[in-house]
Amino acid sequence: MSALFSPLTLRGLTLPNRIAISPMCQYSAEEGEATAWHMIHLGSLALSGAGLLCIEATAVEADGRITPGCLGLYNDATEAALRPVLAAIRKYSKISVTMQLAHAGRKASSHRPWEGGQQIPLSQGGWLAHAPSALPHKDGETPPQALDTAGLARIRSAFVEAAQRAARLGLDGIELHCAHGYLMHEFLSPISNRRTDAYGGTLENRMRFPLEIFDAVRAAFPAERPVGVRISGTDWVDGGWDLQQTIAFAKELKPRGADWIDVSSGGISPLQKIPVGPGYQVPLAQGVKEATGLTTIAVGLITDPQQAEDIVTSGKADLVALARGMLYDPHWPWHAAAQLGATVEAPPQYWRSAPHGVKGLFGDIVDGGR
Repeated sequence: MSALFSPLTLRGLTLPNRIAISPMCQYSAEEGEATAWHMIHLGSLALSGAGLLCIEATAVEADGRITPGCLGLYNDATEAALRPVLAAIRKYSKISVTMQLAHAGRKASSHRPWEGGQQIPLSQGGWLAHAPSALPHKDGETPPQALDTAGLARIRSAFVEAAQRAARLGLDGIELHCAHGYLMHEFLSPISNRRTDAYGGTLENRMRFPLEIFDAVRAAFPAERPVGVRISGTDWVDGGWDLQQTIAFAKELKPRGADWIDVSSGGISPLQKIPVGPGYQVPLAQGVKEATGLTTIAVGLITDPQQAEDIVTSGKADLVALARGMLYDPHWPWHAAAQLGATVEAPPQYWRSAPHGVKGLFGDIVDGGR
């Protein structure tokens, strides 16, 4: 039996396989509201056969969007816009759907990637970003405003409200975004956090606000539904956040009820030097799993089914997550199941699509076509 296609239980949620679809920003929302693009995009991925679909980084307040096109969940309009998208997915797919709750921090107010991705000046419709310290992400950018006590309370409340909205929408789980140089990661990394109060300096202090946010989100979301965390396992910058600090953070999250750690890397500084290659972040996930016993997700240039199978079989991670590879091949799980001799979920409208000679891919089906 394929390990990749074995079930996994996270609280009250049981996944039929270990394939997750990573949250991928689409920059296609309007005032934070999901559009027809999200219906098409997420609807397609919902038919992929993956066990888990995570909706893109979703801002908990308008100022927490990376770009003007980023998805949000911070008012009644943004909540209502997601409802028909999720209803369509639920009607035609059994896939579990989660959402990544996020705040862009000092990387907010940026142009969409295909528009250059640089900071939008205030004079051109941008907005003032917020961060642990008044340090810009890049030289020459407008510095963010350092969060004061009221600002910290506002953001904490925004995460709680977004979690409550996610629960009302019927989402199966939440992933808290603590990676890629966004706000929670900015608190964790000594590169971006130069505070001298209880939220800066020592590792214990730098972890304090992300842990407070996790506790608040966990308390606001139904106990039977899982909450996980995405973390950058390393900044890839000397003197920055690294695997040992990631493990320390994961050890704090475990007794608080974290259901998984999704281990990515980088994003805090343009000075990063990332040794990109197939499975280059898998050792980070393996390090967290071996040190903590937490359920881990490996992500990053995992594109071959046998590669994914080996990661799970060897115990380096419990799940694998695909992002761009899934955009390129939205039926990657079908092809992986065919290669590994496994069975995968598919809508009956597609049952006759299996290649000639491939038996049992979609289980025991009845083909009554004429």
